[in-house]
Order: sequence, then C-alpha cells, then structure tokens
Amino acid sequence: MPVPLSVVVIAKNEKARIKACLDTVHGWADEIVIVDDESTDETRSIALKYTDMIFTRRMEQEGKQRNFGAAKAKNDWILLLDCDERMTDELKEEIATALRATDSKVTAYWAPQINYLGDVELNHGGWSSPHFRLFNKNFVKFSESDFDVIHPGLKYSPGHQGGRLKGKTIHYSFGNVENMIAKINRYSTLEAIKWHLDGRKMSMGKAIWRTGDRFWRRFISKKGYKDGYYGFVAAVISAFNEFAVYSKYREIKEKGYYINKTVVAGESKPS
Repeated sequence: MPVPLSVVVIAKNEKARIKACLDTVHGWADEIVIVDDESTDETRSIALKYTDMIFTRRMEQEGKQRNFGAAKAKNDWILLLDCDERMTDELKEEIATALRATDSKVTAYWAPQINYLGDVELNHGGWSSPHFRLFNKNFVKFSESDFDVIHPGLKYSPGHQGGRLKGKTIHYSFGNVENMIAKINRYSTLEAIKWHLDGRKMSMGKAIWRTGDRFWRRFISKKGYKDGYYGFVAAVISAFNEFAVYSKYREIKEKGYYINKTVVAGESKPS
C-alpha cells in the first residue's frame, strides 16, 4: 500500500534527471506533484509517465514555488525532492514508520544526504548535513518574504517542532568541477541579492574571515581531507562562495548590479 504522502518536485528543463528521481518514489508514495518552471525540453512529457498532477508555474521565488506545490497536493504530509536527488530504501522505510507515529507535535523532518562531485562521494566536509525533507503542510510553510530569493526560511505553527531522520537521500549535487563552479556562481548571486534585500551588513574583513573559516571547517574541522583531492576542491570552491557573495553584494551597493526581476527569476547577467 502506498505511503500517504505527496512528493512535490520543482523542475525546469530536467529531462536528463527527472526520470531517475521519480523512479525512486513511483509506487511508494501516494501522489507525485510536479511544479514545472516553464520547461522547454521533454521534462513534462517524461513526468506524465508518472503523474498527471503537473502544474506549470514560472519560478518567482523558491518559497512561493514550494508552497504552491504543497497547496496542490491532496495529502497533508509533503516530501520535498529535487530532480538531482534520489530516495534510498532506508529513508523510505523510516518515513513510513515516522508517519505512523503518534507525536503530533513533530510536523517536519530533516534527513542527511549522500553528496557527489562527479562520481566522487563526499562523505566528509559537512556535505552530508541534514536537509529539510518532510513536513505537514497544515503546520509548516516556507517563508515568502521579499528577501528570500534563495534558501527560504520556515514558519511553524505555535507548539510544533522538527525532528531528525537517519536514512539518507542521494544527491548528485555537482556533475563535475565546471558544474560546481557554475552553481556557485548562480547561488552566490542570489545570496548577494538576499543580503541586500534583508539589509545585511557585511565588511570586506568579515567576508575574508568567513572565506577562510569556511575552508577550515570544510577541509579540516569536518575532515574533508578524507575525501582526497576532490574533497580539497570542494572545500576551496565552497570557501570561494563566501567571497563571491560579498563581492557581488558590494557591486549591488556600488553599481546596482543584479537587482532586477529577470536576474532573480533565473538569469545571471548584471543590469
């Protein structure tokens, strides 16, 4: 019998990855909901083989997109899954058990990930930290604040809380080094916009400190060195993200770059 939850996937031009993603939940979950950000490839036609709950909606903001998907789902419990992620049998079994639990105060769950850089598994460096995965839409929603253009916050109803799962998802985070750099470029732009919109104060000295601290934590403190050369590469690029965010934040302040709806929605060219 399928587990009584809805898997919500947001996608855009994911023909290369969406099938493998949906294969890991098809037949296990009671419902699959796709929120398609106006894909121009075969994403929609592939998804139709798994579900007819497909909604086309231009991505304005991550929180709004995820809340929209949850609102369209028939079940209260929502499992978030991106196209570069895969469910493991261990996590599926644990989720099924958690949903049978009687603790009504726990209305959200985090689960760790197995992350990859190309075909290298990043077992250290903090890459497997718990990721927000499962929630009851009646009690938890994503923030839709203007500044939440990336990594939106969560809003809990009073008296409710989150819990931790041990089972993992598999996350094909970065196809190769070039892909990792490209993602860091995109994410750092959005993070800089977020800093600007929420009135964040940041100095060059603090940014330099954050850059060094990020490398230290990734490579030394959280033992990224155990992942060999690519553990080092991942730590360097992750650390550079901190300085890239600051540099773009400074360009926003001084030159007004990046602040327009086209950029926030999905382009990365300065104004």
